[in-house]
Amino acid sequence: MTRTLYIKSDIVLNVNGHAQIHWIGDAKERLSAFPHEIKSVLGYSLRRLQTGLQPDCDARRMDSIGKGVWELKASDERTWYRVIYLARIRNTLSILHAFEKASRRTDRRDLEIAKARLKMVLAQLRVKEEEVDGEQG
Repeated sequence: MTRTLYIKSDIVLNVNGHAQIHWIGDAKERLSAFPHEIKSVLGYSLRRLQTGLQPDCDARRMDSIGKGVWELKASDERTWYRVIYLARIRNTLSILHAFEKASRRTDRRDLEIAKARLKMVLAQLRVKEEEVDGEQG
């Protein structure tokens, strides 16, 4: 059974006890707009990550965005597709951004979007930690 919860404007998806996927901003809509074959490749890799396995597509660390940030990579004859996510923290994968790119270099705007969303996720995690600490103290 798949459960979708809406938190503010973000979507959190919890599937059968595996890691949750937390979609930040318009990342899910952007990924949904990719061609079917690309969505299948990237979606399968996200599913593998949920279960603690390595992705099935190419992936690389994105230290330029932040610690624990990774990029999934797929392509077709037209362009390159990317999904940037924050590695599993507290049983949650945070999908920061999904986009197409036409050149080898990632557009500065896409990097800035991912960085801003990472900052937002980390701030939310700090608030949750403080709430837990406050309840325990």
